[in-house]
Amino acid sequence: MGNESATPLRVVAVTYSPGEALEGFLGSLAEATSRPVDVVLADNGSTDGVPERAAARHPHVRLLRTGGNIGYGPAANAGLADRRQGWALVSNPDIRFEPGAVDELLDVAARWPRAATVGPAIRTPDGQLYPSARDLPSLSTGIGHALLGWAWPSNPWTARYRREREAPRERTAGWLSGSCFLVDLEAFHSVGGFDPGYFMYFEDVDLAERLTRRGWLHVYAPSAVVEHEGGHATRRNPHRMQRVHHTSALRYLSRRYPGRLRMPLRAALRAGLGGRMLISYVSSRVGAGAQPQRSADELPRRRRRPWRRAGAREPIERTTQ
Repeated sequence: MGNESATPLRVVAVTYSPGEALEGFLGSLAEATSRPVDVVLADNGSTDGVPERAAARHPHVRLLRTGGNIGYGPAANAGLADRRQGWALVSNPDIRFEPGAVDELLDVAARWPRAATVGPAIRTPDGQLYPSARDLPSLSTGIGHALLGWAWPSNPWTARYRREREAPRERTAGWLSGSCFLVDLEAFHSVGGFDPGYFMYFEDVDLAERLTRRGWLHVYAPSAVVEHEGGHATRRNPHRMQRVHHTSALRYLSRRYPGRLRMPLRAALRAGLGGRMLISYVSSRVGAGAQPQRSADELPRRRRRPWRRAGAREPIERTTQ
């Protein structure tokens, strides 16, 4: 890698009360690369004290407080703001790297000079391969996935979008999961980084599309393997996660397919997603009975209606989609 091998690799992990997962992340990272690393914990308001203890324990780890739960993309932007060249790794803190995984990503990047992002094979704790390298969603595929993906995961639109029936191989993709990828910082900053309008979900899709328009590529590297526990936020409040997913889907598809001719399709998408969010919201209230007490760190000051417009923001952490 030339002189870059002597430069610490910037690693940004967006944290939000990560618990014991963070030490597993840092421990496996030490085995994943022979390069020195500069780890920035872009912290979105953790209350468990874990990021602070990690920064105190590890000299190569720095805590960067973002000022609140500002979202995954904005926190990653903050962690990369002072680096303009070379490669960086953006990751969730519940990722576990297989030995040599990060060095393998860097080797793959060297083979693809137009790569803006390089993503590993992501496995679940039970060994299942997660479909982390997908096509950019078309309007029809995006609508089918957004409307049916949560309730009917095996629907044909989701299967086509996720490319989950393909054998893993090194290839280009429309976009790579933002839960773990290597990113070229020159390319990243040339498009302004992650769009802060996405609080969670689809910020990686949007970034990939903007980079693709500039001629950059996204490369899936299944020879590098990581494990992602995932689902922390989803398990805490699955109905809220569904609302946020739908809001981000609507924002992305509406911005990608503008114009008067597509207005009826956007209206149908908005109505369909709004109906699903309303049903989910009502079901959660009926099933839960009296609403349990929640901390101020979990909820916004003003309750958002589940059918509000795209761009609504709630304090949550990112999961894979």
